Amino acid sequence: MTVAAIVLAAGASSRLGQPKQLLRHGGETMIERALRMAGEAGADPVIAILGAHYEMIRAAVPLQEPGKVIPIVNDNWRSGIASSIHAGLRALAEVASHVRGVLILGCDQPRLTTGHLQQLLDTFGAQAQTAMVASAYAGTLGIPAVFPHEVFAELYVLRGDKGARALLMQPPCPLITLLFPGGEIDIDLPADMAHLE
Repeated sequence: MTVAAIVLAAGASSRLGQPKQLLRHGGETMIERALRMAGEAGADPVIAILGAHYEMIRAAVPLQEPGKVIPIVNDNWRSGIASSIHAGLRALAEVASHVRGVLILGCDQPRLTTGHLQQLLDTFGAQAQTAMVASAYAGTLGIPAVFPHEVFAELYVLRGDKGARALLMQPPCPLITLLFPGGEIDIDLPADMAHLE
């Protein structure tokens, strides 16, 4: 059984003043980078959740391999990150209901590597029992993280700006953590753009 990926890219980046999804890092946009790494790590399908600045970002979502990246519009993106997770899970139920789990990631962690995503997926795949696998950084747990099919119902319960971290703080099943050096570095404010150099 495979593991899908949901790339959360629906936010308005209001504090940054421009769509963070389209910032360039290493010769590609942040959203292209996240989609590419999720696919290279072995996630299939890869679902991109779009919302704010949809037209601009949709134009940047690579669809050279039809079916490999599935763009989904979350019309409720203003209500918070939970709605994007729900939109991804609903899309997943339609196109790949057989998956063993889902890798949830954002597109604004410049220190993220394909290797780290691969490690998350490999660790998840090696478990005989139901387990979640999360990234650990700066004294907390967060995404990227892999959630088994058995906890999708708990992800649907999330509301507003409560993202997947809420589930990691009160795990409904065994939780394995992998160190993600630099995972706390994200792009929210103009000063954070220095991390892209």
